[in-house]
Amino acid sequence: MSMTTAEFIREYRERDIRQLALQANRFPDVDMPYALDQIQGWQIARRKLPKWAACDGVIFPPHLSMEQCSSEPTAQYKLNLAMEWAERVESSELRVESSEREVESSKLRVENSEEGVVNSSEQPATLNSQLSTLNCHASSMTDLTGGFGVDFSFTSCAFAAATYVERNEQLCHIVEHNLPLLGLNNATVVCADAVEYLSTVEPQTMLFLDPARRDEHGAKTVMLADCTPDVVQLLPQLLEKSRFTMLKLSPMLDWHKAVDDLQGTVREVHIVSVGGECKELLLVLSTVVESELKVYCADLSTASDTSSLFVYTPGSSAPVANSKLKTQNSKFVHEPNASIMKAGCFDELAAAYGVSPVSRNSHLFLSDEPVDGFPGRSFVVERVTTMNKGELRKALVGIEKANIATRNFPLTVAELRKRLKIKDGGDVYIFATTTAEGEHLLLISRKYS
Repeated sequence: MSMTTAEFIREYRERDIRQLALQANRFPDVDMPYALDQIQGWQIARRKLPKWAACDGVIFPPHLSMEQCSSEPTAQYKLNLAMEWAERVESSELRVESSEREVESSKLRVENSEEGVVNSSEQPATLNSQLSTLNCHASSMTDLTGGFGVDFSFTSCAFAAATYVERNEQLCHIVEHNLPLLGLNNATVVCADAVEYLSTVEPQTMLFLDPARRDEHGAKTVMLADCTPDVVQLLPQLLEKSRFTMLKLSPMLDWHKAVDDLQGTVREVHIVSVGGECKELLLVLSTVVESELKVYCADLSTASDTSSLFVYTPGSSAPVANSKLKTQNSKFVHEPNASIMKAGCFDELAAAYGVSPVSRNSHLFLSDEPVDGFPGRSFVVERVTTMNKGELRKALVGIEKANIATRNFPLTVAELRKRLKIKDGGDVYIFATTTAEGEHLLLISRKYS
């Protein structure tokens, strides 16, 4: 069968690549390894990056890179963040410049008044010049660790000019091919080392870095200083060359330590989860904008009505005492989402939503009434039981399946499931936890709609 590689990809991209591989001899003119990579990449993109999948001709990297790249919701989140900060730094600089011009104008008026001359006609022109300069600066970005270019393809839309930097020549060729297909005509591709390029780049509105999180042996790193490039070492240059810098880091990283390492330059921490799984950590650094640190816990979904955002200032809430509600009598139990769990902002959460912790280490919260907008899942408590065998038998009557979670409990989920002799699944949710008094309890519940 005579068919080009491109035709084969278009024709068979929805097929099982394992079956296609077995039929390779039927297509002698097809570069089968390349075609299978592209088909697999497209299939992943259809799930993670539908906008990319909709563009004919886009070249996809190997399977591992596709699995590890940003999804569309997280990339869109970074675009929104970049747009907000570009506007923020521009407004901040305009206020500073305007204030400085007012001071200079006042001095000029005083001096001219002494000479009997009032010359204010030059002021608007000067301010317009300042505005033009700021607008120019506020429309440029550089991604120093471009990779496959997913984040770049989104964040670059916030700027008039964008530069993609990547030391891997093959990736540069792929991205250079893909960008016009994605409708991005404001971008320049540069094949260079991030650190070397940083020393030569003109000041930008935003610098973006996604440091490599593996050492020379391929082992994962969780310390900021162990990532490549070392942003701690590059910090003075990053601040000098950008109005703000956005760092994309591993969700496993200790963000408190990272904030300390970056010497008071972090203005915002964004902990981003998708579908109940913490995906990435974003830090925004700036010396142009002076503000207290804020933490954003974002739980994203493809369905916008199920997304949530919780914002707090670390240390703004006093520690919340152990539950004022009796666990045995509570009507609702609330489970924070993955970004909240990563942030560890349990006192702030309790204060904001008026809920009570089961205990300091349970990370479950109680209420007597429904809680609107809680950043996580809420459940109606139907029964509460101790681990007493007699109580358990009564409480579990009619329950053959259940979703089990343990929070500050001596047994694992597997161990507890074996003891309860309950299969996984169904619409019943069992939370196994320990109260402030040290009592082991099971909260048998169902989702609150």
